[in-house]
Formats: sequence, structure tokens, C-alpha cells
Amino acid sequence: MDPPQVSVGHPLPEASRARSLRRGLLLEYFTIVWNTLEAVVGLVAGMAAGSIALVGFALDSVIEGSSGGILVWRLRSETTETRTAEEAERKAIRMVAVAFFGLALYVGGRAAIDLASGSRPDQSVPGIILAMVSLIVMPILAWRKRTIARELDSRAMQADSTQTTLCTYLSAFLLVGLVANALLGWWWADPLAGLAIAAFAAKEGKELWTTKDLCCR
Repeated sequence: MDPPQVSVGHPLPEASRARSLRRGLLLEYFTIVWNTLEAVVGLVAGMAAGSIALVGFALDSVIEGSSGGILVWRLRSETTETRTAEEAERKAIRMVAVAFFGLALYVGGRAAIDLASGSRPDQSVPGIILAMVSLIVMPILAWRKRTIARELDSRAMQADSTQTTLCTYLSAFLLVGLVANALLGWWWADPLAGLAIAAFAAKEGKELWTTKDLCCR
């Protein structure tokens, strides 16, 4: 099926749009660096504690970093004029949708396995600290991305901000799961939260994959 013939609006003057593009690129570069750090710390801490939740959080950070890379490609495509904004936007939306599907598959599958096996991770102080710091950083990053998305009228950037918000939710559920497991022995709290996150990610991915509106409303 041919892609929809729609256009992306440019509500900003050229100079202002160029500034917003640069700010967007800086945000995405930060996203890649931060999520690489989260992935390394989460993977090491998760393996040490035998925590599937922490390992899953680390892999989610890899997916979030890949989304940042997609958005770097999308924004640079426009700044270098190798593609029109419409072409770059359409391709970026599809790639971010695939990242959402990947996240839904992994988190949902891992959560189901945890529930079935009754997996009980050890306590992880580094994991709790990581989740707490992420709860501070991710909402600010998501808010800045939404601001740039509106300035650029970019659905792809808006989708990336949604994925960053999803990472915030996952951080919160990870923190609750780790603390509840450590203090109360509620091992099932984290996998149940993971199933909810997976459902949300799948819904976002489907909406992006089937969208005919490339503009950020």
C-alpha cells in the first residue's frame, strides 16, 4: 500500500526551526548517552542480584537508546537536506513503532515468564538507586522532547517523548517491585507492572504504525 500523501507543517520561521532542530539533536544525543549508562549499570546490577526485572530494565534502556538514534537520523536528515521533512518523518515514525513493538514483546514475555516461574530476585541497592535517579531524569527529558516536538510539528519526536515517558513508568514500577520484594517479599508486583507496560507499548506501536497523520497535535 502506498504511504499516505500528507504533509508536515512548519509552524516556525526557518531560523527558529533550525534552533529547535539543534536542541532536539542535543536531547537525543543525551538520550543515547544516558540510556547507555542505564543499560550498563542495570545489566551488571541485574546479573549480580539475579533480577530479571533489572535486566529487563537494562534492555529497555537499549531500546530507548535506539529510539534516540532513530531521532538523530530523522533530525539530521532534515538539517542536511538529504530528505524532505515529510520523508524523514514517515520513516522515523515507522522505526519508532518497531522499537515499541520490540519493547512490548520483551517486557511482556519476560513478565509472563516471571509470573509462571515465581522468580524471586535478591535485593539490589544499586538497582534501587538507578530506578530513583531515572525517575528524576526521565520526566524532565520527556517534557523537553514534547516541547521540541510541538515546535517542529514532529509526530516522530512526540512518539519518542512518549517512549521516554514509558521509561519513566518502567522506572517507577521497577522501584516499587525492587522495594516491595526487598521489604515485603511481593515478588509478583514487578511482573504484573511489566504486563501493563507491555500493553501500553503495543498500543503506542500500533497507533504509530497505522497513523495517517504525521503532524504533532
